Amino acid sequence: MDTIAVRTSQRSQFIEITRQVQDSISKSGIKDGLVCVFAPHTTAGITINENADPDVASDMIDILTQVVPERAGYRHREGNSDGHAKSSLISPSITVIVENGRLCLGTWQGIYFAEFDGPRQRQCWIKIIASEP
Repeated sequence: MDTIAVRTSQRSQFIEITRQVQDSISKSGIKDGLVCVFAPHTTAGITINENADPDVASDMIDILTQVVPERAGYRHREGNSDGHAKSSLISPSITVIVENGRLCLGTWQGIYFAEFDGPRQRQCWIKIIASEP
């Protein structure tokens, strides 16, 4: 397993980590298989979305804020209930196909760490599973 450190600077933020995930695959030497990217946090997630236009990530944050506002009379006392809900909506992990040592992503796709209770120092865990020959 490989670990990526992610430092966030805002309460809600999408940080592209595609390059770091690809670097982990390259270091592993695995040519074909699957890669699982997992956020071991209850107020963060991992998602795939467009990486060509930075407004998409901003729009996603705005949409999630409209669906789950920061303050809405939640019972959880820490003040981050919205982060827990957004994390559940986004998901803590993704799985992507690896072929010929490369991530199989669409033309405009990138992998994002989604922060919902920042700023914080976070981690992503990366597990690469080789296909049988």
